[in-house]
Amino acid sequence: MKIGFISLSVSGHFNPMSAVARQLQSRSHDVVMLSLSWIEPLARAANLPFIPFGEKEWPAKQSQETIGTLSRLKGEKGLQFTVGAVARQVTKVKWKELPRLLPATGIDALVLDNYDFYSQVVPMSLGMPYAVLSNALHFDYSGYTPLCVYGWAHDNTPEARQRNRQGVSKFTQMLIRSNAELIAEVERVGIKPNWEDPSSLFSDLPWITQCPREFDFATSHWPKQFHYAGPFHDGKGRLDFPFPWDQLTGEPIVYASMGTVQNGNAQIFRTIADAVSKHKGLQLVLAIGNVLRREQIGPVPNNAIVVNNAPQLELLKKASVCITHAGFNTVLEALSQGVPQIAIPVTNDQPGVAARIADKKTGKATSLDGLDVSNLSTLLDEVLNNPIYRDNSRTIQKAIARKNGLSVAADLLEQAFGLSHTPILRHNPEGLFSNKNW
Repeated sequence: MKIGFISLSVSGHFNPMSAVARQLQSRSHDVVMLSLSWIEPLARAANLPFIPFGEKEWPAKQSQETIGTLSRLKGEKGLQFTVGAVARQVTKVKWKELPRLLPATGIDALVLDNYDFYSQVVPMSLGMPYAVLSNALHFDYSGYTPLCVYGWAHDNTPEARQRNRQGVSKFTQMLIRSNAELIAEVERVGIKPNWEDPSSLFSDLPWITQCPREFDFATSHWPKQFHYAGPFHDGKGRLDFPFPWDQLTGEPIVYASMGTVQNGNAQIFRTIADAVSKHKGLQLVLAIGNVLRREQIGPVPNNAIVVNNAPQLELLKKASVCITHAGFNTVLEALSQGVPQIAIPVTNDQPGVAARIADKKTGKATSLDGLDVSNLSTLLDEVLNNPIYRDNSRTIQKAIARKNGLSVAADLLEQAFGLSHTPILRHNPEGLFSNKNW
């Protein structure tokens, strides 16, 4: 069986999905990554076969312009822009090209990205088996916990559930409006799911999140095909970025990054630099991405290291605190090293990730609108000096190491697609994967 993996064409989604593909490849399964053509260097770094699509409808220049625009947006405007961009890709590219491309390349089954809204209609139209990975924070459309695009605290009360369901309705109406053209085309060929519940498009095969169960809000209202695994990374398959390791001073490191997309606001980086400068004996490593130039950041502490891109996993092994936009991969990588976080969520699933940081006390969170030097300096002092945040991060670190999310995900996919596999119960000390019908 040949399994195709399709993720959003940004590294924060491609990297974790490619790690799962590589895990299956290491078990002698035939896998291939599919994405927009400009993402091919990431596939090469992951040592995976790659099939491009969308070269005419969505060229590299348009992708870069889309990411450049999103890098400067926040909140609901950023979310609406993201949903619209995903909808255009699904309608103009995936729905048009993949029904021809997949059979022609011998692909028998698909693994799809939870954030690639409504893309499930492609394998549905082909009668092809498919599973779903949540590379970003998973969406709880039931309303029992807040949808991840909102930064609401979790509260198991009727009032909170009503608020959550209103939030779900608002978001799904956004999806429906943005995908109106796709919905009309899909219904003309006889596919008519419940568009107001995107999880209704998922098959009976696994829906797997890289969120550790210990980091999520507590609820028992997940569908039977939903599974917690753990982070989809193994420290391999990434692009190599040069870094001046000789400039590290041995002082406690504050690693700060706003990710690969939400990095177009120079003022955020200035605020981070100014806040860290108020604390003597710390060294700031600031990864600013590819949208801004170093001179746009302004003055930084004398011992600070400012780079466009950093070897994040290696730096987190040395860091004392991670200041982040609450991008899911950055937070999971910090937790995997037991590093507490300070979250500055911008848009998309980041408010929900930040809400879990606050709920689990693995760090502190602040709003982008409330961000200033004094506020961030106070948060940094709290996270550095109160051991509860590092202790809680290390507790989740141990849970992550114990469960091995990549192996759990690969086991589930093997079983789902009828491939030879080792029983998933060996990864199941707490009975999290008790359904034997996969």
